[in-house]
Amino acid sequence: MEMARLCAWVLVGLALAGCGAAPSGGEAGGGDVAAAAVAADPAFVAAQEAWRAERRADLRRPDGWASLVGLHWIELPAHYVGSGPTAGIRLAKGPERMGLLQQQRGQVFFTPEADARLTVDGEPAQGRFELFPESSPTPTVIGFDDGRGLVTLIERGGRKALRVKHAEAETLVRMGELDYWPADPSWRIQARFVPHPPGRTIQIVDILGQQEAQPNPGVVEFERDGVPYRLEALEGEDGGLFLVFADRTSGHESYAAGRYLSTAAPAAEGSVVVDFNRAYNPPCVFSDFATCPLPPAENRLDLAVTAGEKRYARP
Repeated sequence: MEMARLCAWVLVGLALAGCGAAPSGGEAGGGDVAAAAVAADPAFVAAQEAWRAERRADLRRPDGWASLVGLHWIELPAHYVGSGPTAGIRLAKGPERMGLLQQQRGQVFFTPEADARLTVDGEPAQGRFELFPESSPTPTVIGFDDGRGLVTLIERGGRKALRVKHAEAETLVRMGELDYWPADPSWRIQARFVPHPPGRTIQIVDILGQQEAQPNPGVVEFERDGVPYRLEALEGEDGGLFLVFADRTSGHESYAAGRYLSTAAPAAEGSVVVDFNRAYNPPCVFSDFATCPLPPAENRLDLAVTAGEKRYARP
């Protein structure tokens, strides 16, 4: 059922990306040749290049998204964890026998093996301890392989899983270059944020087919070539907005399941800058072990957003 739902979402994205062969006023460049010909200011281009360099550096961190090596759902009351053949949760890297994972009344506990040389939040692991999920104020981080490997607990759709990262992950060590459309100031758009009533949520499906209600503070309205568009916003960092969208490039020049975009906090009167030059690929582009949210139906734009990060091909 989950896979069927995921396939349906991706097919919708592909259909939208491929609809209509002839340019329309809603497509980038469809009726605004002058905008496409505007030479980008050197300072604007330099700022975009700096953002791209920071983006790549963030991905290439030893604990960045490209370092994911496992996502293990916790299905039983107890699992032995390790890289050995007898482990119930078998890790791609790490000690053969890491320890015992247990679920009790909604809590998760871990008892390390004496010779596993684990750390808990940077300190040597000693005895049984509770694993707090990443959504908690103090998430627990288990370190192994002298800190090169990390284990955290995540919760998705009422289920719990161990997320495992390693500094020697193939997807990180062999990570290729990121490709972008040329920096274009016409895609840095002055938009308007229209708040929803407090407490409103929107159903978001992730790449695994799991559905969860997310806070939906409002909608972002903008125009391109005189055509109005809307994007439902999720909560971002520091009062900003997080936009998950698909467009006519999805499945062609850009990733089929859509892209992400973050904004600063809207101004008091509702103005907000949406810079599509900084649209970026979700983590599941770089790893099979991410749980990426997909665009809601409202955020599938009948518009070719020829800005930001293009498709990535894993080496």
